[in-house]
Amino acid sequence: MPGSRRAHLVLAMLLAGAVLAGCSDGEERAGTVNVPMYDNFFAREVTRVPVGGRVRFPNEGRAPHNAVAVDGSWRTRDRVDNDQAATIVLDTPGVYRFFCSFHATEDGRQGMAATLVVGDVTYYPGQGGAGQAVTPVKRPSGATRRVPEDHRTIQAAVDAARPGDLILIGPGVYREEVKVTMPSLVIRGRDRNRVIVDAEFQRPNGIGVTADGVAVENLTVRNALINGLFWTGVRSYRASYVTAYANKDYGIYAFDSVDGLFEHSYASGSPDSGFYIGQCHPCDAVIDRVVAERNALGYSGTNAGGNLQIVRSTWRLNWAGIVPNTLDSELLPPFRQVDIVGNHVEGNHNRGAPGVPLEWGPFGNGIVLGGGNDSLVLRNRVVDHANHGILITPNLDEHFWTSSGNQVRDNVVEGSGRADLALSGPAGSGNCFQGNQARTSLPVGLQAFQRCSGLRLPLRMDLSTTLVSLGQVAEANTGGYPVNRPEDQPAPPPQAPLPGGAGAPVRPAVDVFAEHRVDLAQVPLPAASGQPPTVRKEPTVFGVPILAASPFQLVFALYGYLLPFVLYAAWTSLALWDLARRDDIGRGAILAWIAVVLLVPFVGVIAYHVLGRPKLPAWLRAAVVGGGLVAYLIVLGVGALLGGIA
Repeated sequence: MPGSRRAHLVLAMLLAGAVLAGCSDGEERAGTVNVPMYDNFFAREVTRVPVGGRVRFPNEGRAPHNAVAVDGSWRTRDRVDNDQAATIVLDTPGVYRFFCSFHATEDGRQGMAATLVVGDVTYYPGQGGAGQAVTPVKRPSGATRRVPEDHRTIQAAVDAARPGDLILIGPGVYREEVKVTMPSLVIRGRDRNRVIVDAEFQRPNGIGVTADGVAVENLTVRNALINGLFWTGVRSYRASYVTAYANKDYGIYAFDSVDGLFEHSYASGSPDSGFYIGQCHPCDAVIDRVVAERNALGYSGTNAGGNLQIVRSTWRLNWAGIVPNTLDSELLPPFRQVDIVGNHVEGNHNRGAPGVPLEWGPFGNGIVLGGGNDSLVLRNRVVDHANHGILITPNLDEHFWTSSGNQVRDNVVEGSGRADLALSGPAGSGNCFQGNQARTSLPVGLQAFQRCSGLRLPLRMDLSTTLVSLGQVAEANTGGYPVNRPEDQPAPPPQAPLPGGAGAPVRPAVDVFAEHRVDLAQVPLPAASGQPPTVRKEPTVFGVPILAASPFQLVFALYGYLLPFVLYAAWTSLALWDLARRDDIGRGAILAWIAVVLLVPFVGVIAYHVLGRPKLPAWLRAAVVGGGLVAYLIVLGVGALLGGIA
C-alpha cells in the first residue's frame, strides 16, 4: 500500500538522520567490570564491583578456564575457551573468593584464584575477609627491613612488615612477584638501575599492591606477563623514580584506585600503555615528569578523570602519545575532567613499538581525547605525528560515546601528516580550539569557527577523520598491524635516582593528591627540542591521506566520507528537477519547497521526498533514497565487522 511504503521510507530517513547527525544522548552508563583470565592466573588479585554489576570473564589465555565462587553462590559456565567470555551478575553484597576449577584448589588457596568484593563492604586484602584489620598510617614506623641482609626475598620482607615500615632493597636481580597486602609500606631500592624485580615472563606482575598507602621508589620492574607495577582497589598510592620496561601489558598501572602520584618514572616496551590510570572519578591523581617511549600508547586511561593531571612529561616514539578514552568494558564511563598540560609529545608513530590490535586505532596521533568530556589540553608541544597532533574524536564500544566540552588552548602543534588539530564527528557540543600555533586543521578553520570564546558555528566536525580511524581498526583486526615483542625493545638507559637514595625521608603514600596537586597556571610550554619537524603534510583527497593510507583506510574513509555528499547531491537534483515539472501546486509552494531543500541540509530534501508528494515514481525514490542509505549502512556495517565492533 502507498501508506505502508511511505512509512517505511520515513523510517529509513530517520535512521539515516541518526547516522549522519550522529547525535548522542550523553547518558552515563554503568559499564561492565572485566576480569580477564590468563593461563593459570586472573588479571587482578582483587576486583570491586557494585551490587547488581555485570562481571565479564574473557579468556585471554590458550587453555580453557572458568570462575567458580568458593562458597558455591555463583559460577560461570564450566568451560570458557580462548577468545570466549562468560558474564555473571552479582546482586548480593559480600566478599567472594573464586577460583578456576581447571587450575586451582576448591578452597581458592592454591593456584588460579582471586577475590571479588561486591558492594560497599569493608575488606582488607590478605586478612582473609571482612572486619577489623591493620589500617594505614601517616607517619613512618622507623623500622627498616633490609633485603637481602634481613630477608632473603622482597616478598619475605613485605610479609614481615608492619604499617609505616621501610623495605630497603640492595642491588640485585630479584626473580619473584611481590604481592603487597600490608598498608603504608615504602618499598625502596638502594639503586634505581641495579635493583631489578624480574618476573621472567613467568609471573603476572612485578609488584602488585592491594593495600592503601603504599609507595614504591627507586627500582626497576621488568618482564611481567601483565603489569610491571600495579595498584588495584586502593586509596593512596605513589610511584617515584621507578623504571618499568618489557612488561607484556602495562608498565605502571593504577586501577579502581584514587589519590595517587606517578612521578619521575619511566616506562617502555608495553604493548598496551606505559602509564595507565583507569576506572576512577574523581581520581585525585597526578602524572608528573615521567617519560614513556616505545609503547603502544604512552598513556591510556579508560573511564578515568576528575582531578586527574597529566603534566610536565615526555611522550615519544609510541604508537600514540596521550590517549584518555571511554569504553564499556570498565565502570564509570565516560572519561571526563582530565588536564593535559605542559607535556612534550613527539614522534608517536613508531611502527617498531610493541602493541595489540586494540591500540592500533589511534596510531600516529599525539594527543587523542576518545569519547570523553570537559577535559583541558593546554600549553603542550606536540611535534611530528603521521596523522594528527591533537585529535578530539568519538569512541564506539557497546555504546557510542561522543566528546563534548573539551578545550584545546595555547598549544604548539607542528609536523602533522594529516592535520595539526582535528575534531572528528559525530561530536557533542562545546569543544573549542583557541590560541594554538598550528598550520592545519580538520575541518578547515577550526580555530576561527570553534573558538573557546565568542560565537561558534554549529556542526563543525569532520567525518572523514572518524572513518580513517575506522579503517585503522579494521586493518588491525585483519592482521594488518606491525607485530613486535616487548622483549625485543632496547633496554632503557640508566635513569635518574631518587634524591637522597637509601637515606631519603620515608613517606608513606597518604594525602598524595593534596600534597602534589600542580598549579596548572604555573606550568610552562615546554621548550623546543631544536630539531625541525620531519613529518611532512600528506597529500589528501577530501581529508584522506592518499600516499600513507592503507586499503582499508581508502575504502572506508574516502568512500564513507564521499557517499553522503553524493547522496545529498543526487537527492537535491532529483527534488529540484521534480519541482520544475510540478503543475499541481502553485508558484509560492514551489518556491517554499525549493527554500526548504536548499536551506535545510539533508533534512529538507528528505522532507520533500517523503512529504512533498513528488511526481517521481515510488520505485525510483526508494532506489535512490532508500538504496543509497542502505549502501552507506552496509559500508559502515562492514567496517564495524572488520573492526571487531559488531
